[in-house]
Amino acid sequence: MAMPLLIALATAGGVLMVFWAVAGRASGDAVQARLARLGSMQAKSLEEIELQQPFFDRTVRPMAVRLSGIGRRFTSAKKIGRTERRLAQAGNPGDLRTVDFLGMKVVVAGAAAGVVFLVVGVVLGNIAFGIMVSVAGGVIGFLAPEIWLSRRIKKRRQAILVAVPDTLDLLTISVKAGLGFDAALGKVVEKTSGPLSEEFRRTLQEVRMGKVRRDALRDLTGRTDVPALTNFIAAIIQAEQLGVSISKVLQVQSEQLRIDRRQRAEEAAAKAPIKMLFPLVGCIFPSMFIVILGPAIIMIASNMGNL
Repeated sequence: MAMPLLIALATAGGVLMVFWAVAGRASGDAVQARLARLGSMQAKSLEEIELQQPFFDRTVRPMAVRLSGIGRRFTSAKKIGRTERRLAQAGNPGDLRTVDFLGMKVVVAGAAAGVVFLVVGVVLGNIAFGIMVSVAGGVIGFLAPEIWLSRRIKKRRQAILVAVPDTLDLLTISVKAGLGFDAALGKVVEKTSGPLSEEFRRTLQEVRMGKVRRDALRDLTGRTDVPALTNFIAAIIQAEQLGVSISKVLQVQSEQLRIDRRQRAEEAAAKAPIKMLFPLVGCIFPSMFIVILGPAIIMIASNMGNL
């Protein structure tokens, strides 16, 4: 009985290590990291170079790539394209590619099914029920990376939405000070940090590599999918096409974003009493009823007993 339990614990630890390796990897600039490695690289053997790579790149990623074919069989071409867009909207956590993510889903599904079968079927001794439950565990494990990715996308969108008004204010000030739009965008990237700054940095890199500015800005809206930022980018593209002063457009957009932020704060404040109702009814009111009515109920019960 002890050996199957140890195997189940080891498998569960492996699943946790996969999630930790994916979620905890540094998402720094890949180009700068490669240049730094090239600058300090000496004549080394192939084995030493492979051992210097992170654990995720040496073990989890190759296994996920091999198993990605299984994930593709259960995923349509439309779903694969949607997964690619969702990874971009999440900021490509851990430099995950679509093939890596599909393979990771298969790995987590197999590990979850194995853990459930070992615990229920082997440890508890119910093989038939363990097989049934392991199928459900495999399905949950297959969907778990999607849930994790959705949470990353939601968190990143919220961070971008919060940063848009202040970033736009800095951009407006830079343009009014005499900088061009690209130079002002570079100043914003230099002075700020976060997901929005990273997206602006990528857009500037694409423009410097020869991509048309409006196309680079449109790609930015596809990677973020934040309505406030999408409206701002659409206004900038329209102003560039019509020859309107960008500083005036930035000023109008900045004022509108401040209004939107105030309206979101007022909406959140209006929802607060409704959200407070559930803990009040479920936690505070029962305690109050026990304190107030408890002595009365005890007295009534003792009087009824005396009769």
